[in-house]
Amino acid sequence: MKVHVVRTGVANLASVLAALERAGAEPVLATEAEAIRAADRLVLPGVGAFGAAMGELRRLGIVEALRERIGAGRPTLTVCLGLQLLAASSEESPGEAGIGVVPEAVTRFAGQVRIPQMGWNHVMPEPSARWVRAGHAWFANTFKLDRIPAGWTGATADHGGPFVASIERGEVLACQFHPELSGAWGAELLGRWVAGRC
Repeated sequence: MKVHVVRTGVANLASVLAALERAGAEPVLATEAEAIRAADRLVLPGVGAFGAAMGELRRLGIVEALRERIGAGRPTLTVCLGLQLLAASSEESPGEAGIGVVPEAVTRFAGQVRIPQMGWNHVMPEPSARWVRAGHAWFANTFKLDRIPAGWTGATADHGGPFVASIERGEVLACQFHPELSGAWGAELLGRWVAGRC
């Protein structure tokens, strides 16, 4: 099964590609709108700054292709910053618009918590979640979505208060955590997503 992986310029592609291979996929890098529209399954990873990632997606001319694909609920997995890029905006990069399929703003963790959150955290899915099951996942984030948006199902975790660990709608799964770094739990999730089996 070929899985196209978007080269955002701000992702640890090596670990994502290796995890997809272990899950039985044949990962192929995608940098053009045509490939993103045609892909059977697509992964949008990301590590780093919201503004830099959106700048690269705009430079490649693929923002609209991503918006169309995700809006249509086609098989797409986003990882870490990839989830945040779906939002309308982020406190990390004021004035920089996101892909906008989620009409929310990404905010910074506040209060007396370690920033960035770096390590394992418990993921608690809503009862109607199809892809994500309860378990522990690896996070590395300073920014987050505060609530599951209307029209989406999701899971939460807690770091000084609840935040969004994942959202899903149709065949789209957006993870704030890193499934590729989340041990057997993450490997099992990736395997099911690659195979298209909830």
